[in-house]
Amino acid sequence: MAQTVCILLDDAAKARLTGIAGDRSRPLKHISRARIILLSAERLSVQDVARHAGVSRPAVWRWQQRYGEEGVDGLLRDKTRPPGIPPLPLRAVAEVLALTCSEPPGEVTHWTGRAVAERIGISLRSVQRIWEAHRLQPHRVRTFKRSRDPAFVEKVEDVVGLYMDPPAHAVVLSIDEKSQIQALERTRPDRPLGPGHPAAQTHDYTRHGTTTLFAALNVLEGTVLGRCMQRHRHGEFIRFLNAVEAAVPAGKLVHVILDNYAVHKHPKVRAWLVRHPRWTFHFTPTSASWLNAVEGFFSALTRRRLRRGTFTGLVDLQVAIKRYIAEHNRRPKPFVWTKPAAAIFNALNRAPEPSV
Repeated sequence: MAQTVCILLDDAAKARLTGIAGDRSRPLKHISRARIILLSAERLSVQDVARHAGVSRPAVWRWQQRYGEEGVDGLLRDKTRPPGIPPLPLRAVAEVLALTCSEPPGEVTHWTGRAVAERIGISLRSVQRIWEAHRLQPHRVRTFKRSRDPAFVEKVEDVVGLYMDPPAHAVVLSIDEKSQIQALERTRPDRPLGPGHPAAQTHDYTRHGTTTLFAALNVLEGTVLGRCMQRHRHGEFIRFLNAVEAAVPAGKLVHVILDNYAVHKHPKVRAWLVRHPRWTFHFTPTSASWLNAVEGFFSALTRRRLRRGTFTGLVDLQVAIKRYIAEHNRRPKPFVWTKPAAAIFNALNRAPEPSV
């Protein structure tokens, strides 16, 4: 194939091409095309241009022709090509979406990509692309629990009101216990994280007993007061309340948010409240632990210290928990609740009830 294009550059085009060829932040393909045209303007043969630019001779002819037709802008734009496979019709996409959201046949619990592809008559990859575009994940399932507490509305308004508008000259505490924390010691040392593989632990372990963590989160300050005890009966709960009572400054009212665990309503606990009139208990609705702020602290403790930890004994576990609480209290962050009670009720009303 003979060279049919003669490259003539004016000063403006030459300056622009030189800038593109020397711009290291440009895509490599743009730099290569600009070099082809600059070399061609020096009256080099196609073979010499190809050798200096590190491309094939057909590539030199192609970009000489493109420059002759469209100028410098033509070098920076790739021509569109028709797809090798025509896109799926909208009817097929709608059929995939409707089938995915319907009940699968027989006793199968959910649709798989291969099952949908076989039913519709398209490829598995096409089904996956449609699911990705419409954010459908039939392989995943989330659990939920609706509170059936007859006083749900009143309790939510009470607890959320304490979070968003706490009373003056008062301390708002979120109290709960995390029971059955196991002191597990792995039978082999952990294997560290490395390129291409995650950290590894043995699935077998030695049990060294359990402990219960009683914790009180100061909502306004973000600090946590915690005590580890062997059991979680009303006696241990009253001992923890006495520890909190000693830590709260005198002269301040104490509002406590806690769940409906039977220990929290024990007659001896109620008698303790009578002897301490500055204390007021505010119970969350049943099946609504998400309203208790200290649950977030328990979640962080589990993820960052307990789940992957290995402990040689019960004392080692309790020391690790106390050390985590101390580290948390060195940089506390106040608990901030942003959603008012009305927004919670609206969200629950929008959620569809499961069909029976």
